[in-house]
Amino acid sequence: MDIILKEDVNKVGHKNDIVTVKTGFARNFLIPQGKAIAATESARKVLAEVIRQQSHKAAKALEAAQGIVDALNKLTVRIGAKAGETGKIFGSVNNIQLAEAIQAAGYDIERKQITLSNDAIKELGSYEAKVKVYKDTVATVKFDVVAE
Repeated sequence: MDIILKEDVNKVGHKNDIVTVKTGFARNFLIPQGKAIAATESARKVLAEVIRQQSHKAAKALEAAQGIVDALNKLTVRIGAKAGETGKIFGSVNNIQLAEAIQAAGYDIERKQITLSNDAIKELGSYEAKVKVYKDTVATVKFDVVAE
């Protein structure tokens, strides 16, 4: 079934995309939740007009996102954690602490935009994380986990 997404849906598509999903997923989840509408002929015409009007705004947003990506790629953040003598952390470091450290550095990044290579960091050291800034624009942030 073809649908038009009204908002970004993880692993399905972005806002205003026309995607094909299984009929049950569309009728039982996406449409009742208000995340999508059926891709009828009239809905496609309305979508085409909306996309035409938003193309200029999207170009500016992509340019701004590219500037943020360049800055984040150069950024190295330090995260302090309590650790034992062997370098093991008491607890773990996850994307919440990383988001707070990036925000302290002056960038408006939410934790949902951050993807760690493994879910939680449990040892001291240097790591990298992917930050989704805008649609398909991704930055790589380096961060060091140090003992407090």
